[in-house]
Amino acid sequence: MNRMLSWIRQHLAALRALLVLTVVTGIIYPLAATGVAQVLFNEHANGSIITQDGKAVGSSLIGQSFTDADGNPVRKYFQSRPSAAGDGYDPTSTSASNLGPEDVIDTLPVPGAKDEEGDPDEGKQSLLTQICARSKAAGELEGVSGVRPFCTPDGVGAVLKVFPDRAVSINQACPATPFMPDYQGKRVECAQPGEDYAAGRTVPVRGDATAVIPADAVTASGSGLDPHISVAYAELQAPRVAKERSLALDQVQALIDEHTTGRALGFMGEPAVNVLELNLALDRG
Repeated sequence: MNRMLSWIRQHLAALRALLVLTVVTGIIYPLAATGVAQVLFNEHANGSIITQDGKAVGSSLIGQSFTDADGNPVRKYFQSRPSAAGDGYDPTSTSASNLGPEDVIDTLPVPGAKDEEGDPDEGKQSLLTQICARSKAAGELEGVSGVRPFCTPDGVGAVLKVFPDRAVSINQACPATPFMPDYQGKRVECAQPGEDYAAGRTVPVRGDATAVIPADAVTASGSGLDPHISVAYAELQAPRVAKERSLALDQVQALIDEHTTGRALGFMGEPAVNVLELNLALDRG
């Protein structure tokens, strides 16, 4: 009997401790932390939401796209850094691609083939080809050269698979014309989708191109939510935006300067431009 009473007392004590800790850590502490945040950091605690004409238009902490219904860039707006978070800038899908500098070979789509879900095979672009394609697209949008080292003129990675008697431009599916006709005396061929070229030696070809498009225009940030672009990327876009809005280039440049933040603590990182705030300033005239 005494043993039973002792067992009950121990469990009642444990239950009381559970209830007290639940109230303290699950109710009182969150309410206190939320209250302090609302009083001292109201704007940041609520997501740093930016409003215009009384409507929420975005957050100063999360990037967003400025494209039309078909996904094409709206020419009168500055464009954001690329995003790999979900369908783009999705806070619930933040992640890195986990692709590194050695990811240079595409998986070419095989005509007529289907993927595991029964959809047409779309293949898979390497990190290098993603960068090349983005650089080409940005160059076309801004009216400048989009070429860059290790990229072909048609916007894929300039990579060969070299065999004793031939070389294959591994990222250019036939009937594409290879970006170079021969390599060390070997004829360069286009790649046949579905063929196994694993036995060949991988040779990225740098070429003599000098990149005009800044790095942040072609690479996604680690989280895919970066709301900023570099000053160099903003200045590259300024002539297009000025032309589309019939503004003097100096006016647009002044707005870029106004919305440029300096280095953190004066020495960390690089100056950056908040794209949403800059575009809203343009809309306000």
